[in-house]
Amino acid sequence: MAGIVARRVRDVFRIEGGAEAGYGKVVEAFQANFDDHGEVGAAFSLYVDGSKVVDVWAGTADVREGVRWSEDTLQLVFSTTKGATAACAHVPAQRGELDVDAPVATYWPEFAQAGKESVTVRQLLCHKAGLPVVDRRVSLDEALGWEPVIRALEVQEPVWEPGTAHGYHALTYGWLVGEVVRRISGRSLGRFFAKEIAEPLGLELWIGLPKEEQRRCARLIPFERPTSGPAAKAYEMFFGPETLTGRALNLGTAFSLDETWNEPKVRAAEIPAANGVTNAQSLARFYASLIGEVDGVRILSKEQMAAARETQTSGPDRVLYAETTFGLGFMTTGPFSPYGGPQCFGHAGAGGSLGFADPQNGFAFGYVMNRMQANLSGDPRTIGLTRAVYDCIGEPDLAPAPPSVAPAPLVP
Repeated sequence: MAGIVARRVRDVFRIEGGAEAGYGKVVEAFQANFDDHGEVGAAFSLYVDGSKVVDVWAGTADVREGVRWSEDTLQLVFSTTKGATAACAHVPAQRGELDVDAPVATYWPEFAQAGKESVTVRQLLCHKAGLPVVDRRVSLDEALGWEPVIRALEVQEPVWEPGTAHGYHALTYGWLVGEVVRRISGRSLGRFFAKEIAEPLGLELWIGLPKEEQRRCARLIPFERPTSGPAAKAYEMFFGPETLTGRALNLGTAFSLDETWNEPKVRAAEIPAANGVTNAQSLARFYASLIGEVDGVRILSKEQMAAARETQTSGPDRVLYAETTFGLGFMTTGPFSPYGGPQCFGHAGAGGSLGFADPQNGFAFGYVMNRMQANLSGDPRTIGLTRAVYDCIGEPDLAPAPPSVAPAPLVP
């Protein structure tokens, strides 16, 4: 890439990497995240028509140790992982091995209990299955072990009649979709993704991080929850451990401690809804492979991708207190996911990470960071970068508007 001169940020560190000519506004927007939005460490990458045109990084990867963010840094990206998990379902669907309108029990017979006999794979993918929580108490070690959660979901009664409403399956989504893929392929979701998607594309994106890669991870800086006054009371009312939302976000109390997601054993497990570890370049490259060829590799056909990004849900989300729109596993453009163009699809993660693609304009977007902010919907960091991208490609009318409402809740 043609080099963009590295710019000093707050006289402490520099933006590294570069951008092709014509994408300077994107680098400026990335710098603005540090200057104006409290960014600590982050990276951004953009692919256009299958080629990388922006790849920049800056800041501090570990504030405790004073480690700078480098090209080698990896980041846990919470629910941005769901896009990778969705793609794992669409690969066997494309091959004719999975019918998304078939009952889940076709592939996972033990699932047909407690009123779930007719729940379809489609309903799992678009958060209509009514299974956002697990009623029985699950410890962290059980959650990291896969089978205990699967057994619990098999006997779980739906919270609402499947198919009649939608609500964000913040953590259960990964086990539900992952078990269907495992039953079809004989491989865990993480191993399936590694072989079928990451390896052909040369991605540094793992669902289940190998031991030898742990040293490269940036340390997450947790969201600062209110602890007193009206704000704390409101937070407890909506997101407390006994609420549907609080239970969905933390699998009861299994993931309730702020530092849990910094533990190596959590990154090493397979939690396909929430613990993907990657960098911005691989995230953008992954999405680029869903809408076209990247170095001769395309993961999903145009027809399969069109089905995957067709909006299946709209209206109030029973878990998130907001209007959400989902395709088959991917978020689609809407109030909660302001990506820009009407054909856009992708997924954001807790704290601000985001991967998405715009097939109409041929670009794929990847952003990762370590300072978590409560701005999943309308995050000014990704809004600014998205607007800069559309300005550079000459489609400013598609750029999302700046946030005009209070930030959405922090969710995995």
